[in-house]
Amino acid sequence: MALPTARPVRPPRHWLRVLWTGLVLWTATVLVTVITANANLLPTIVLLGSFLVPVTFVVWAYEHGRAGEVTVPLLFNAFVVGGVLGVLGASLLERYFLAPSMWMYFGVGLIEELVKLLALAFVARRLQVRTLRDGLVLGAAVGFGFAALESAGYAFNAMFTVHGISVRSLLETEILRGLLTPLGHGLWTAITGGALFAASRARWRVTGGVVLTYLSVSVLHGLWDSMHTIAIAATLYLTGTAWQYRLLELGYLPRATDAQDHLITLLNWAGLLVISTIALLWMRSMAERSRYGPRQPYTGP
Repeated sequence: MALPTARPVRPPRHWLRVLWTGLVLWTATVLVTVITANANLLPTIVLLGSFLVPVTFVVWAYEHGRAGEVTVPLLFNAFVVGGVLGVLGASLLERYFLAPSMWMYFGVGLIEELVKLLALAFVARRLQVRTLRDGLVLGAAVGFGFAALESAGYAFNAMFTVHGISVRSLLETEILRGLLTPLGHGLWTAITGGALFAASRARWRVTGGVVLTYLSVSVLHGLWDSMHTIAIAATLYLTGTAWQYRLLELGYLPRATDAQDHLITLLNWAGLLVISTIALLWMRSMAERSRYGPRQPYTGP
């Protein structure tokens, strides 16, 4: 008589419950706000819409990658404390060290990835043993906390237009940022956090691999932020006319034609897709290494 084979244990799906519950609550809040015109509900829309996707992905990361000493309280601290420290640090450094230039977006990438990594090191300072997988999970938590607070700020500012408070502009901003959130801060900080933890073990160590990872992720960050500008420059280079070049020489940005607008949009989204693919493949490689590979110091991408 054949013995029954054991079924593989599937990871819990609490993240899916968090996503659907939050989505229902956000939708209900939007509907009630539109029906009643109650401005007191606008902060609820901002908070629910900005935190829904980041919190969902933190829960997903914890369920699929929990190991070592990563606990729920530590994860919460990484999301809240790490996120707040990252936003405050980035705001101060960008205020005093950045000036408008063609390299400004790469400066933003260097600063924001640094402050998030420092915030992660602060939150995880009491961990006795650090592993690559722990770094991925806690790094994602810090990054998504940063993203949630940043998105709340963008959503808040989007409400105020020259015509007054615009709920539509608020919703458009939250939906777009919600869709792009999994490909931004959480992903980038997971990569740098995994590299830092893998190199550190019992005490913090900044190796050449960690520095190379940080610089590479900062470049991806800078390319992501500047992709629309790059798309405009590429479009003008490929399809620009004499009068457009003349306006550029005079210091004015020429208005794009309809055909050029379509090309700008295409190049912009194609660039974001390439950047996201590189980052996702990179993180997947690190996750596989943490699961099956030998425990050796991380040497970089």
